[in-house]
Amino acid sequence: MPNIPFLPVLVIIISTLSAIKPVYCHSQTNDYNNFSLGTFFGAVYGHSEELVYPTNTPAELYSELLYDMKPVLYAGIQVEYGRTNLMRNPGVFASLVFKAGIPGDSGIMEDRDWLSTASTDLTNYSRHTNMTRSFYWLDLHVGAVIPFQFFYIKPFLSGSWMHFAFTARDGYKQYANESGGVYSPIEDAPIEPMFGDVIRYQQDWLVPAAGISAGTDILAPFYIDLSFQISPLAYCSAIDEHLKINKTFLDFSSFGFFIEPKINLLFCLDRFDLSLEASYRSIGRTRGESFSRYGNSGAYARNGEAGAALSLLSARFLVRIWF
Repeated sequence: MPNIPFLPVLVIIISTLSAIKPVYCHSQTNDYNNFSLGTFFGAVYGHSEELVYPTNTPAELYSELLYDMKPVLYAGIQVEYGRTNLMRNPGVFASLVFKAGIPGDSGIMEDRDWLSTASTDLTNYSRHTNMTRSFYWLDLHVGAVIPFQFFYIKPFLSGSWMHFAFTARDGYKQYANESGGVYSPIEDAPIEPMFGDVIRYQQDWLVPAAGISAGTDILAPFYIDLSFQISPLAYCSAIDEHLKINKTFLDFSSFGFFIEPKINLLFCLDRFDLSLEASYRSIGRTRGESFSRYGNSGAYARNGEAGAALSLLSARFLVRIWF
């Protein structure tokens, strides 16, 4: 192998990068609005929750079911309209982001019940393989860009729709023995294997929110953008099919507390953006009405109060072009 002097090569690389002119980066001199189209891939890691609240039992919950997404891989597209130069004059922007997850096994599903009227001890537990059957996610952001000398801020309103569907299968159950309303310790109960599909569960979330982001170009062509959005208005409708007992539950719950901090690291080259983004999306416990029925016919009857929650870490890599 020929010897290649390290220092001259390094100087050439740095000089080449320094000569790159980011035509559509945030620091360019025009004031135009443009469209961009991007594609990305990423993953989420976390879980979705199904909750049943007690009516005549002393425990905090009557039932809690946790559905893993550890992880779920996804891909998607992003369309955006806004200023190519965020550091000159104020403007407006709008973006639409769609994610579709790849179906597959995504961890476990755990089902816990606290059925005793005399104590807060766990009475029922089961554990199953969890499959994410479908995963769709749509985010819309509309807002304004307000530049300052070395940074910009972007206040915005957002709307999010998320659809998740799971199937829990196989695994085992351990149910405490009950006699006359009194439950023995769950540790004394036998562990019984289960086979086949046990539960199918589906959530549809609607989340209106407000947020703000801030960014800077002091390291151009590298950029950093931090954002945060919040809302107390998360709404969830859910369908829970308990296949072994042929019973279906419909849950409609609202007023979950939603937050999402996010960081975006971006490199701008000519008409292209390359970015890495990481976020944490959390929705606290919602609460609302639940209805149930046996079989596939007949009317649903009121079934007490139920709710849902969500906790997801997300990371994605985006390639975007400006027109």
